Amino acid sequence: MKYKCEKCGQVHTGLSALAFRSPYYYSVLSEAEQKEVLLKTDDFCVIEYDDQVDYFIRVVLLQKMEDACENLEYGVWVSVSANSFEDYYDNYESEDYQEGYFGFLANSIPEYEDTLSIRMNVYTQKNGNRPFIEVQGDEDLNHPFVKDYFNGISLNEAKERIENMMRNLK
Repeated sequence: MKYKCEKCGQVHTGLSALAFRSPYYYSVLSEAEQKEVLLKTDDFCVIEYDDQVDYFIRVVLLQKMEDACENLEYGVWVSVSANSFEDYYDNYESEDYQEGYFGFLANSIPEYEDTLSIRMNVYTQKNGNRPFIEVQGDEDLNHPFVKDYFNGISLNEAKERIENMMRNLK
């Protein structure tokens, strides 16, 4: 599969990652509200409401494919506690830092019913690589996304998801 990278403009071969530029909760804010957000970068987002502050970090989710040797990669966001956010933010550029956190998926994945708030384990990686996440799944085992995460999807399904996302970007 060939695709043109939105970021670098080059044509690549293989599966494109399905990336979300922001957490769902940021994307539903008005343009004025987005300007008032405490922090929004490619890797961090902090949204302050009247009664709470929400903390998000950008992560990688690998969806296994049952009939391929590679995974479908999602660039998604998770909400984490203030303490986890601060710990990760303070150690983001550390070469040796590795830690685990608890978080909730903060993107709505189009192929599934509501995926917001699915419980995740978050694992930081060395050398400033984005953390990866694993679905906890202990209570959400009947959710179609959780089932697919543990059982895998087909290569054709992965290609369809990529093509749908590319169409929706235009």
